[in-house]
Amino acid sequence: MREILAVLDRWYAARVPFGLATVVSVSRSAPRGPGAALAVGPDGEVVGSVSGGCVEGAVFELAQEAVETGAVRLETFGYSDEDAFAVGLTCGGEITVLVRPVTPARDPVFGAVAASVASGEPVTAAVVVDGPAPRGATLAVWPRTAAGSLGTRGLDAAVAADARGELALGVTGLRHYGPHGERREDTVTVFLHSFAPPPRMLVFGAIDYAAAVARLGDFLGYRVTVCDARPVFATPRRFPEGVEVVVDWPHRYLRGTRTDERTVVCVLTHDPKFDVPVLREALRRPAAYIGAMGSRRTHEDRLRRLAESGLTDEELSRLRSPVGLDLGARTPEEVAVSVAAEIVALRWGGSGAPLSRTSGAIHPRGWSDA
Repeated sequence: MREILAVLDRWYAARVPFGLATVVSVSRSAPRGPGAALAVGPDGEVVGSVSGGCVEGAVFELAQEAVETGAVRLETFGYSDEDAFAVGLTCGGEITVLVRPVTPARDPVFGAVAASVASGEPVTAAVVVDGPAPRGATLAVWPRTAAGSLGTRGLDAAVAADARGELALGVTGLRHYGPHGERREDTVTVFLHSFAPPPRMLVFGAIDYAAAVARLGDFLGYRVTVCDARPVFATPRRFPEGVEVVVDWPHRYLRGTRTDERTVVCVLTHDPKFDVPVLREALRRPAAYIGAMGSRRTHEDRLRRLAESGLTDEELSRLRSPVGLDLGARTPEEVAVSVAAEIVALRWGGSGAPLSRTSGAIHPRGWSDA
C-alpha cells in the first residue's frame, strides 16, 4: 500500500472514485503479505498488486465492480486446480482480499492517512472486514488521536487501543471484537494496517563495504545512516542518494540516537578504537540486529575487550560476528548480500539453508494469520 499511496491520494484529492483491494490475511505460501494492495482508478488505470499476477485479473474486475455498485466485498483465493482457466494461486497458498470503493464521502479519513504516511508520521488504518459493523468503515489511529468511526464508540475505543500497541511494533493483521468492542467476542473482524516509519539501519565505518550495505539497506526499505569519524571517508558522494552520512565518533553518535526493536546496526570499521566503544553502546540498547565485520581472530579479540569493558555474556550473545551468512562472498557487493540475508533470516526466523534442502512451509511462522 505504501508504494501506491501517492497515486491513490492524487485520485482521492481529485474526488475520483477508485476501487481498492487489500490483502487482509494469507496462509501457507501466499506470494504477498497482509497490506499488499491493488487499486483501479480512472479509465481502468491499475496500480499495485495483491498476488504478483496470479489473481490480478479477477481482483481488477472486483475493484471495478466496487466503484460501479458501491459494494464492499471480501473474497478468498486459494490454489488453482488443474483446470488451466481456474482463478487462483499456483503456489498452493490462500489470500483473503477486501475490495471496497474509496471516495471522500465513503472514507473521510483516507487523505489524512495518506498525508501521515507521506510525512513519516506513524498511523494505523483500521477497516471493518466482516461482522455486524458496517463493512469497509475506517478508523484512522495516531499515537495520541483518532478520526473516523467503525460504527460504535465502544468498538472505536477498543480498536484504537489495540492499533496504538500494534503501531509501536509495526504490526499489520486481523483482530476480532464484539460489536461494541467486547474483547471476548469475535463477531466483528477488523483489519489493522500499520504504517510505522521505516526502520533504521545504522552503518558505522564509511568503507566500500558500507556503501554496498547501505545500498541494499535502502533497497530493503530501511532509513540508512552511515557514520564515521573520518571526514575524508564520510562524504555523501561515496554513498547512494537518500543515505544520510554523518561525520562523528560512532559511539557518540549512537549515544544520541534513538533505536528500537526494528533497528539494524552494522559495525564495519573492524578497528578496536571505533568498534569497541560503539558495540558497547549498541549491545546495551534495543535493536533487531547488531553485526560486526572482522575475522574470527578479530572477533575473539573484540569479545575479550568488550567483556573487559563490563558487558555480560547475555549482552555479548546478541552480537552477530563475523557478520553475514556463509555465502563465500568476496566483493563488497557480495558481502552486502550476505549481511542482508542474515538480517532477513533473523527477522523472520529463517534458517539460512537452501530451500531445496528444507521441507514444509516456505514462508516462516508469523507470515500468515491463519
